[in-house]
Amino acid sequence: MATEQELFPDSRVDPTQEKEMSVDPPSLGQQVRDWVRDISLTALTAILIVIFVVQPVKVEGTSMEPRLEPQDRIFVNKFVYYFSEVERGDIVVFWYPKDKTKSFIKRAIGLPGDTVELRSGVVYLNGEELSEPYLPTESDYRSHPLQVVPPHQYFVLGDHRTSSNDSRDWGFVPEQNIFGEAIFRYWPLSKLGSIR
Repeated sequence: MATEQELFPDSRVDPTQEKEMSVDPPSLGQQVRDWVRDISLTALTAILIVIFVVQPVKVEGTSMEPRLEPQDRIFVNKFVYYFSEVERGDIVVFWYPKDKTKSFIKRAIGLPGDTVELRSGVVYLNGEELSEPYLPTESDYRSHPLQVVPPHQYFVLGDHRTSSNDSRDWGFVPEQNIFGEAIFRYWPLSKLGSIR
């Protein structure tokens, strides 16, 4: 059997002579500095996420029932429409066109270039009846004349049509007024999950 010297002929340190190295624990001051750095970085990251990516919002009003109820807390993705267009069926949050200090939440129904008409509460999009499985059983039988959605604007409706103040009442939503898409409900916990 080979000796250690034969296996490691260039070794200058005799393993039997090595001493264990000890590392001094960080001082209290160093620990405090590390904690402050970590907490500051976490807070800064959270602030940047809220400013640029998601925003918590409280739902007020009944226009999106049963999907969203008053006092539900949701996250709005403010980043999504920088890279993609609003899609039909998106639940969008936007500044109310007649008073930009107020924000509304509705469902995007008509996209730019679409024709939209309501006949006795039924939506006809580009001449065909729109399937809307998200509507409550309670119906709104109001009609609305055929309109063409202008470029860079959207026709939006609440899911609960009998209690919704929407494009039927005040017209189209300009693209620049839309600041995000409702994506996730975080309160109440019993309804925690994505929104669609």
